[in-house]
Amino acid sequence: METSGAPPRVSELGHVGIRCHDVERQLAFYTEVLGLTVTDRDDELGNYFLSARPKVEHHELLLARGRDVDAGARLIQQLSWRCDTFEDLVRFFRRFQHAGVELDMVVSHGNALGIYFFDPEGNRCEVYWQTGLEARQPFIEYIDLDGDPDQLIDSLRESVRRFGASGRVESGYVAWTKKQGSSPGGTEGISRE
Repeated sequence: METSGAPPRVSELGHVGIRCHDVERQLAFYTEVLGLTVTDRDDELGNYFLSARPKVEHHELLLARGRDVDAGARLIQQLSWRCDTFEDLVRFFRRFQHAGVELDMVVSHGNALGIYFFDPEGNRCEVYWQTGLEARQPFIEYIDLDGDPDQLIDSLRESVRRFGASGRVESGYVAWTKKQGSSPGGTEGISRE
């Protein structure tokens, strides 16, 4: 086998596996709240394979028994799930409110709008919609999904026009992210400017 030439390239992230304290509770959350489909399972081992696109990808998430660290341990920075439409993002926002899901932040990244939330075991997740705009990262601007959608999109475009080349980070986020990276504990939300 020839190994010279161009280096191999990964085409995309296939799946992530996380160990759980209560895999049944996690399974209920990811299927009932996030809407993923169980594509395979092994109840004896406590392994559950889930996909948002079961006809395209057998599994994007594996939930497995056996988490053996304290509940407050931060193992994952985030798991992110892409929505096809802005309307899907807003529907998730309403669903999370109805289900009592703990939200972390609802923001514009310029190139995407994202809802950050915690699963039942405190893993930070995100659902996001790609805006089609370009913005240097990090770009963090708090948004209100309860407001008028047209005004939100107009505001997004203006903000990307002003800050897209340089990025934008609100001061509350800077303090929050430094705290998250320095010491374990707490998932309290970010103070907003």
